[in-house]
Amino acid sequence: MSEQWTTASIPDQHGRVAVVTGANTGLGYETAAALAERGASVVLAVRNVAKGEQAAARMTGDVTVQALDLTSLDSVRTAAAALRSRHHRIDLLINNAGVMYTPKQTTRDGFEMQFGTNHLGHFALTGLLLDLMLPVPGSRVVTVSSAGHRIRAAIHFDDLQWERSYGRVAAYGQSKLANLMFAYELQRRLATHGTTIAVAAHPGLSSTELARNSPAALRLPLTWLAPLISQTPAMGALPTLRAATDPAVLGGQYYGPGGRFEVTGHPRPVTSSPDSYEVAVQQRLWSVSEDLTGVTFPVGSASVQSARREA
Repeated sequence: MSEQWTTASIPDQHGRVAVVTGANTGLGYETAAALAERGASVVLAVRNVAKGEQAAARMTGDVTVQALDLTSLDSVRTAAAALRSRHHRIDLLINNAGVMYTPKQTTRDGFEMQFGTNHLGHFALTGLLLDLMLPVPGSRVVTVSSAGHRIRAAIHFDDLQWERSYGRVAAYGQSKLANLMFAYELQRRLATHGTTIAVAAHPGLSSTELARNSPAALRLPLTWLAPLISQTPAMGALPTLRAATDPAVLGGQYYGPGGRFEVTGHPRPVTSSPDSYEVAVQQRLWSVSEDLTGVTFPVGSASVQSARREA
C-alpha cells in the first residue's frame, strides 16, 4: 500500500457496521463521513443528539445517531444496550471522542473528567459491545490516542483521579497514555481469538475544537501557529481510517501522520512512547479499569487463558 494513503484507499465497506464516538464534529465527523461514503452503516455515538442528527444530515449513506455520554457509566450502559438491540454484529468500534485540558472537574461517576471520558468511558463501552464483534471476521476496535501521551504522562495509580493536585496537561497525558495501554492490552487478549483486532491511532496536530480548553499560556501561541503547522480534520482523520480499514493493518499497531515529528502527513505505522509498552502497567491499568467501571470483558488475559487450558 502506498504511503500516500487517502480516503480513496478505503476498501468497500458495504455490509459493515461502524460505531464512531464523538462523530458530530471534527475528526469523528470526518471519520464517520468517509466510512459512510464507502458504504458502511455508520452509527454516530454522540452526547448531543440534535448535533448528531445535524451531522448525519450532512453525510451521504446509511447514518444513524445514538445518544452516548461518556461521562456517565449509566449512559454508556444504556447506549450499549440500545446498540445491541438494533445490531446483531459490529464490525468497527472507533473510540474517538475525547476532552482535552479541561479545568478540574469530575464525571457523573466521580472520575477525573479527562481520564473518565477518554479512557474509562471507552473502556466500558468496548467491554459491553465486544461480544458483538468477536465472531465477525475483520472486526476492529480502533482507539484514538494523541501525541500528548508523551507529555508529562504517567499512570498515577496512587492518585488516578487527581484528588491531591491537578495539572490539566499531565491529566490529559495520563488519559491518552491510558488509551494506548488499553489498545495494546486488548490486542494481547484478542490475539487467541483470531478475528477481532485492536489498533490505535493519533491525528497529529489538527485544527479542531478539542484544544479550546488549553491553558492561557498555550492558547495564544496555538492560535497563531496552528494555521501554519496543523492539518485539516479530514487529514487528521486518515490515521484512524487507515487503522480501521486497511487490510494490511496488524493488531497492536499504532498509526499517525507520516510527516516530520508526526505532526502532519499521510498515515503510516508509528511508535509510541517506551512507557506505553510496559506490560505490567497495562495489565494493572486494565484491572483497575474493570474495578472502576464494573465492566469485565469476554476475553481474558493470555496468562489466564493459558492457566485455563492447562487445567
